[in-house]
Amino acid sequence: MKIGIVGLGYVGLPLCVQFAKGGAEVLGLDIDLAKVEAINAGSSYIKHIPADAIAEQVQAGRLSASADFSRVSELQAVIICVPTPLNKNREPDISYILNTGRAIAPHLPEGCVVVLESTTYPGTTDEDLLEVLEKGSGKKAGTGFHLAFSPEREDPGNPQSQVAIIPKVIGGLTPACLEKAKAVYSLAIRTLVPVSSCRVAEATKLMENIFRSVNIALVNELKVTFMAMGIDIWEVIAAAKTKPFGFMPFYPGPGLGGHCIPIDPFYLTWKAREYGQNTRFIELAGEINTSMPDFVVSRVMDALNDSSKALKGSRILMLGLAYKPDVDDDRESPSYVLMGKLEAKGATVYYNDPHVPVIRPSREHGHYAGRESVPVSPDYDLILIATPHAEYRAIDFSSYTIPIVDTRNLLPRGHDYLYKA
Repeated sequence: MKIGIVGLGYVGLPLCVQFAKGGAEVLGLDIDLAKVEAINAGSSYIKHIPADAIAEQVQAGRLSASADFSRVSELQAVIICVPTPLNKNREPDISYILNTGRAIAPHLPEGCVVVLESTTYPGTTDEDLLEVLEKGSGKKAGTGFHLAFSPEREDPGNPQSQVAIIPKVIGGLTPACLEKAKAVYSLAIRTLVPVSSCRVAEATKLMENIFRSVNIALVNELKVTFMAMGIDIWEVIAAAKTKPFGFMPFYPGPGLGGHCIPIDPFYLTWKAREYGQNTRFIELAGEINTSMPDFVVSRVMDALNDSSKALKGSRILMLGLAYKPDVDDDRESPSYVLMGKLEAKGATVYYNDPHVPVIRPSREHGHYAGRESVPVSPDYDLILIATPHAEYRAIDFSSYTIPIVDTRNLLPRGHDYLYKA
């Protein structure tokens, strides 16, 4: 089977490798020529995906990449893995999905299977994408081509998160569409979880991430409350998770990061309004989580004040730009929010991140592009720990005599200049 995967980022690239390992002939499609050239050269541009894994499949003739979307005519299946951000008004932006649909529609061969993996609101596949594909191809979904939705379940940096072994939820437009999509994914995924419709599959992904968002909001709120009582939330969580039933640990932080949790809940809240439904619980969780950077800034101000310094004019070193430890993924990272808020109040912010040596151009934070990581040292007014990379655990901070604001419980209690946030 020859499969095309559109969007060669954190979701599309590992999927390419896994389908190639499964014996499919994989064509990666992307408008980013740098990614296309890297894959064809057997190189990797994502830290946790080794170049050897790509080179092996390229050399075997099972993986190649192109920016020519007319090559969809060569394929039996197309899997769409493009971004679904929020626009400036915090509303869903599915333009990447629809533009991809317009690009592939004129070239869809008879019987081709099209699967959307991008996280989105229920109805995107069987309404919006369906309309674009039928109009552009002149074919009828369910007969001329087959349409399905299967949410991605990538967890960058987690060694247990392997494409082949993570169960794959699949919903088809019709029963025949579902069977065709299952045949495609069975080449690469061990366990398939068929559901009754595209909308159920779309809702499944939203529920997974809303569940995490709400529980993170809960521990973030408890963190602030317990701190006011002189109680360490991290010690409380460590004790609570010894209960072998009825409790699942979630951890507080400086804000939400990654492409999923800060964005996906708002896809449902927006769509719910179309049906006259108010998702108050989800929106409250969003308010709590988005307020965390302000709480961290207040802790930074407290720490500087204790050293008889003002935030304005201070030099701050932020440790960690990626949104989670030991990866180079900085999408929607709260570190950028912290950097912006601190600099807006007159501080000069430097950053260190061994996984992000230079800030890359992006949709959200393009004005930081080109800024470089600096060495970790005590030559600042304050250190702010935003991401708990393993490299930071090897640093002996005991000799530092400047305030250290720790948002991730990286340092043990008892450090003379430690402030939890």
